[in-house]
Amino acid sequence: MTGNWQKVTFTNSRRLTLAGLLYGSPRETGDIVIHCHGFTGGKEGGGKALELGTELGRRGWSTLLFDFAGNGESEGDFSDLTLSGQVDDLTCAVDWLFQQGYKRVVTVGRSFGGSTVICQGARDPRVAGVCTWAAPARLLELFSSFTDEPVDGRQEEMITMAGEGGLIYLKKGFFHDLKLYDIPADAARLTPRPLLIIHGTQDSVVPPDDARLIFNAAGEPRELIWIKEGDHQFTRHYHQVWNILFEWLDRHFKQPTP
Repeated sequence: MTGNWQKVTFTNSRRLTLAGLLYGSPRETGDIVIHCHGFTGGKEGGGKALELGTELGRRGWSTLLFDFAGNGESEGDFSDLTLSGQVDDLTCAVDWLFQQGYKRVVTVGRSFGGSTVICQGARDPRVAGVCTWAAPARLLELFSSFTDEPVDGRQEEMITMAGEGGLIYLKKGFFHDLKLYDIPADAARLTPRPLLIIHGTQDSVVPPDDARLIFNAAGEPRELIWIKEGDHQFTRHYHQVWNILFEWLDRHFKQPTP
């Protein structure tokens, strides 16, 4: 499949317009991967997500990249970010893709986007399979470690967190909302749809133990692939991660040649 990236928009249930990039069309393939960025990230993934989507196109898959509300080019205030909001954004992306004529959707999520695809897939049987890259399982513990301030309090109160690019400001509602989710329990709800978990052994942001928690809770078919010496960003190993994804997609979703 050959083509170009095109800018697209769709709306979430909070009536915010989300910005996306689509590679391919339902006329070329009924299969599409939604690639979800991580915390404070963006749809382009520094260019790597675009490169990956183009390669997926060569392998017969369309790709949708989009910015979660409050990130990148999408509407919304980052301080209003919640996991529930991201689950809704992703569900609305799935809605929109089926309206466009796609027949099968697989979700891939990096870091907090990985937690999001697990939670969304557990609630949306239309998702055919889920893949996570360096996804945290213990969200409240992880995000509480990014701040010295108490995370309890009124939902509208602001909290300051340390991020890769400097200070981040979120409402305490973010932490209230995290308490509504149990990532391993949601992973268990994905079966019998396939789940692929990829994690670096040298991840200094999300402990590798989190990948094991998700894997142990999940039903079959499930796979946990360790990237030896891999960091949180898979800086020197991202092509290895891509090849693992391609092989998994071929094995579980490849259509027989007519």
